[in-house]
Amino acid sequence: MVTGPGEVRVRPRRRTRTAVLAGVAVAAVLGGVTFALGMPDGDGGGSDRKGPVGSATVGAGKDKDVTASPSASASSSPSSSASPSPSPSAKDEKEAPRAPATASATPEEDGAGDAVPLTVQTHPYAWESPCSQRYLVNRPASEVKPPPQEQGATAWASSFGAVSSGQQYVQLTVQGTGDETVVVQGLTVRVAGKRSPLAWNDFVMGYPGVGCGGNVPTRSFTVALDAARPAVTPASGQRDFPFSVSESDPEVYYITADASAYDVSWYLELKWSSGSRSGTLTVDDKGRPFRTSGNSGRPAYEFPLGGEEWVPEGTTNLG
Repeated sequence: MVTGPGEVRVRPRRRTRTAVLAGVAVAAVLGGVTFALGMPDGDGGGSDRKGPVGSATVGAGKDKDVTASPSASASSSPSSSASPSPSPSAKDEKEAPRAPATASATPEEDGAGDAVPLTVQTHPYAWESPCSQRYLVNRPASEVKPPPQEQGATAWASSFGAVSSGQQYVQLTVQGTGDETVVVQGLTVRVAGKRSPLAWNDFVMGYPGVGCGGNVPTRSFTVALDAARPAVTPASGQRDFPFSVSESDPEVYYITADASAYDVSWYLELKWSSGSRSGTLTVDDKGRPFRTSGNSGRPAYEFPLGGEEWVPEGTTNLG
């Protein structure tokens, strides 16, 4: 401190050090309080974010020639059934479990906050024909209700924990959410689990003597679930991906998945692109994989038209 010309008074070193240390201590305490008050509570609330959910109006789109190169990858949506899971044997083959998925979008693209430009509506219990549809149920025939109509199949299967037997017929309706054209590049099968076939009773949905049949709809595909690497393959005479959709021009795809040697849990991934954007949607049964089991050697039952109970398949007297 300067008190006059050429005169400097220096405070004792001990007092200066004490003041400095006291100031540091106060700053440290205040800083600690500030830090404690500023810490966020929990994980910030961002861990449960999910993509947008949407549904489409069913309707088949007309053929469209798309020049984008096809590739496989896939995904999305609803219809459910509670199906019991048998304990797999040591010989059963299984893949690592995946996080539950729904009809929500998980785009693999830059700018993940952008809305996905299409929706996929899933009907896992569609029937190609009543005669071709069967379900495995872990109950005796005396405890199983008569076969439903197709529109009641989801509720019927859910009430008995039924699993598609021999084959599963899945209907997908894919629709854009705006005027822009979205190219559906392809569908890929992902196996979530593979086990020995279910040792349950097999129930036929068609009534003996009642005619069945029909033409194969356009956009029909098959999947051999017993294969080491199941793939979505166009039905005979059908064209393969890619296809295009928009809000006013949806597409309907029909997938027939067959299984005989295994009980297979599986889902689809749908790969799409629109301009510079692209992504992949997961297609499943309300967050659960589809499930299709082989039925070889299982006791099979049919329900006579006008009858009152299930009888062994092939024993109905058609007069």
